[in-house]
Amino acid sequence: MSIAGCISQWVLQLAAATTPNQKWVSDISYIDTSEGWLYLAVIIDLYSRRVVGWAMSHRIDRFLVLVALDMAVRSHKPAPGLIFHSDRGGQYASADFQKALTVHGMVASMSGKGNCYDNAPAESWFAALKVECVDGVRYKSRDLARSCLFDYIEIFYNRQRLHSSLGYHSPLAYEQQYNRLPHVA
Repeated sequence: MSIAGCISQWVLQLAAATTPNQKWVSDISYIDTSEGWLYLAVIIDLYSRRVVGWAMSHRIDRFLVLVALDMAVRSHKPAPGLIFHSDRGGQYASADFQKALTVHGMVASMSGKGNCYDNAPAESWFAALKVECVDGVRYKSRDLARSCLFDYIEIFYNRQRLHSSLGYHSPLAYEQQYNRLPHVA
């Protein structure tokens, strides 16, 4: 097998989760507006590909990822042991963020220096966002961008966008299907 094939298989194993709230992945990207950059942090559940937490700000700092984490934890209440994949960016490596992971019983999984594979699914999510929502658009204001990104995440992506890897279900429908299984209390 080629090196690319080995890497591809490794990324697929990394991204495999057998239940919701087992593995999350996070990253940050930026959106162009006439007022300057708007930074978007997302947290994605690797089981359903659902965006479980997100935050937007004109600053790219640790508070951006802390707000996204708070949203994800409050709405999904994961059990201790959840694996949290991210890159080694200063926001994720900050003492505040690492402490928040520890407080919630999460295990940090950060890529090695120069290795982007831990959060490759989040980078892939941003690529789709840019193609489906952002490319060729320069928002007149950060507020307009926030509104469009909210609609993309909460209305379209989580509830309507079909994924071949999920049997052509949306992330929310796939998660709901899991929750209806008899093994779920």
